[in-house]
Amino acid sequence: MYFTYEKLEVYALAVGVARSAMGVRVNASLRDQLVRAAQSVVLNIAEGSGLSGDARKRHYRIALGSAAEVGAAFDLAGVGGELANNNRRVAAMLGALTR
Repeated sequence: MYFTYEKLEVYALAVGVARSAMGVRVNASLRDQLVRAAQSVVLNIAEGSGLSGDARKRHYRIALGSAAEVGAAFDLAGVGGELANNNRRVAAMLGALTR
């Protein structure tokens, strides 16, 4: 491992959510928004992990907001089960990291 984010459980879980989001069957507009939000979660975790203090927390807060957007898109798409629960876990972990 080279990057700090590679050690984070929240990063691995967010990558799984983002990869699964790409396969959600829904209209193109919502799918695009869902995928972009899921990717934002992953990318902000990665970027934030290389920072410290308030800068790190800022990126984790942005990731948390994007996770909420993913959750809302899942609601609109009727996605539940393990995928939605994993997104909730990501949000809970990010919430703890922003305190």
